[in-house]
Amino acid sequence: MEAISPLRCFTHLFFGLLLIISLSSRYSALNHAEFSLNCTNYSPWCTSKNRIQSKSNLILDNPKPEPFDHSTNTPNHPLDPLTVQEINKARSILLAYPPFVASLPVIHSLTLDEPDKSRVVKWAKGNHLPPRKAFMIVFIHGQSHMLVIDLGPGRVISHVVNYKLGYPILVTDDWSNALEVPLANEEFKKIIASRGVEFSDLACVPLATGWYGPNEEGRRLIKVQCFSKQGTVNYFMRPIEGLTLTVDLDKNEMVSISNTGNGIPIPKATNTDYRFKVQNKPLNMIPVNPISMEQPKGPSFTVDGHLVKWANWEFHLKPDPRAGVIISRAMVRDSETGKLRSVMYKGFSSELFVPYMDPTDGWYFKTYMDAGEYGMGWTAMPLILLNDCPHNAHYMDAVFATSDGKPYVRSNMICIFERYAGDIAWRHSEFLPSSSEVRESRPKVTLVARMAASVGNYDYIIDWEFQMDGLIRIKVGLSGMLMVKGTPHQNTNQVAEDENMTGTLVSENVIGVVHDHYVTFYLDMDIDDSDNSFVKVNLVKEETSPGESPRKSYLKAKRNVVKTEKDAQIKLKLYDPSELHVVNPNKQSRLGNPSGYKVVPGGTAASLLDPNDPPQLRSGFTNNQIWVTPYNRSEQWAGGLFVYQSKGEDTLAVWSERDRSIENKDIVLWYTLGFHHIPCQEDYPIMPTVSASFDLKPVNFFESNPILRAAPNDEKDLPVCRAATSS
Repeated sequence: MEAISPLRCFTHLFFGLLLIISLSSRYSALNHAEFSLNCTNYSPWCTSKNRIQSKSNLILDNPKPEPFDHSTNTPNHPLDPLTVQEINKARSILLAYPPFVASLPVIHSLTLDEPDKSRVVKWAKGNHLPPRKAFMIVFIHGQSHMLVIDLGPGRVISHVVNYKLGYPILVTDDWSNALEVPLANEEFKKIIASRGVEFSDLACVPLATGWYGPNEEGRRLIKVQCFSKQGTVNYFMRPIEGLTLTVDLDKNEMVSISNTGNGIPIPKATNTDYRFKVQNKPLNMIPVNPISMEQPKGPSFTVDGHLVKWANWEFHLKPDPRAGVIISRAMVRDSETGKLRSVMYKGFSSELFVPYMDPTDGWYFKTYMDAGEYGMGWTAMPLILLNDCPHNAHYMDAVFATSDGKPYVRSNMICIFERYAGDIAWRHSEFLPSSSEVRESRPKVTLVARMAASVGNYDYIIDWEFQMDGLIRIKVGLSGMLMVKGTPHQNTNQVAEDENMTGTLVSENVIGVVHDHYVTFYLDMDIDDSDNSFVKVNLVKEETSPGESPRKSYLKAKRNVVKTEKDAQIKLKLYDPSELHVVNPNKQSRLGNPSGYKVVPGGTAASLLDPNDPPQLRSGFTNNQIWVTPYNRSEQWAGGLFVYQSKGEDTLAVWSERDRSIENKDIVLWYTLGFHHIPCQEDYPIMPTVSASFDLKPVNFFESNPILRAAPNDEKDLPVCRAATSS
């Protein structure tokens, strides 16, 4: 593999700061452990050759993943991501491609051009793979080009120029160029000096601009704001408020400087550092001893390349630079026939929308589309062993391409592990008249595929959790740092009644600005085949006739098969409840019910912005919590393929207005998970994780409870561990 220059790694080094901090915390925490474990009776675990012992006599299975030689890896599945060799080949083909021989364009995306869905579905292990193709988005001379490269014969088979508004995802060159421009600007240097910040303590970040009118079109712009990292690694808590730079990315020149914050002090560094090694105050709680899930017989899942098998589930799992993680060909084994049945062809986080609720000059543009502007995979850092994932986790690397087309490995980007947290899969106890007693219970063990992205100040943890009863839970966790605003105020008693403060005072001179998070998921549901229908099962209040019953009212379920897209635009309503099913009308249970899955919403939020507000026009996919569209391989990114500086011309909201037929068709379900965030002091200086989720749950898919015959736990199957005196 060719080496990549430090400049190309800028973005990854920028985001890597958080990783270094976290790793320091991990080793510090390990050395502070004050216990050990002795295990008896169950040698498969207790005699593991991979056991390690910390300085404090903590004994555990070695969590360090085995090294993997990516330079010789070859694809084994039609959906496997591009390998190191394939990325190098795609780059060499691009270098020889006549339109770009004179100058290599900047590569903004280089991923697998997935085979047609029909070919993937028909493929079986042992068959030849479909032709391997690469999809590439490059940018040169102000234009975006989309290329498809057939890696077999080694030629470009499709070349399309994007003439629509919008630009491709930001890459390392964009970040580094945006930060080099201010450093050469004399006015900027004077402003920094006037704010009392040394250049050695300066930390600047490039920020996506959004779209706010025609005067911004025809050129790639980016905002730059700066912080002081003097005395802390958590520079996000020390903004140089009111200083915003606008940079032309293609000309590498300053467009404007806005400096309106001269009277606002830079918040102090005191108590902003979140690293474990610098904490010098007691925790003031009873210590919680380390907890670990042990598997004496080893893990129950297997990972063969990118194919994961566990219990009754089988699915393909791969990293993606934009989506982060993609789950494909999710199939569950029928509890009666033992045959694998299709549930979902493809699922991933399609777009994230994060609008901040401050209309002032330095804040109005902060309405980010994190997947399409920054990339959930690009910003994913290696997971932190024992803390991001338990020690029984399996790790999967990502192989991505840099902006000059050279491959690099993002190690430990995804982890897969079995989870048991004392939850119950099913239970019942009964006291029978014959004086006998029935007590039955089954533990709930699940399989989790996890990734975490650090998009600037915010961290997103995304879990795909599979249950043996056929349920899939998709969960999003939010952590990291608030994006804060500097203020002269040190106490709320200094805030005038008529002052329009756009957030909460979370520390002296620091406002946590109110904001939202929306994560829209693409879910290509294929229940027992591709032709499915979307059904609204409405709960309707029925009133009884006089004298009919002691009851005055009851609820009745009324099914409505949705015909077209517009009728499948769903805003969730507490007092107008319905179940939302994706069913296969051509596959019925023995009782005549259509095979299906339902989406089970969790706690969520809806966008309250004006529909004509430019950020809401760009993020029209958040206008509803649920959409259903016919399958179209060109419609996968809810905010459009080219999100940067787009104005909402090619989004899920636009596609859905075509009102196409969705009955008994290959359809895609879209679900938006939302958060309103009014910051509080507990979010400072780093936020405890807050999570929300939704479920995809079988409904008449199985003939009966699919885990009826699941075995209970028995003490003899588990390791016996006891506390031991440290030597």
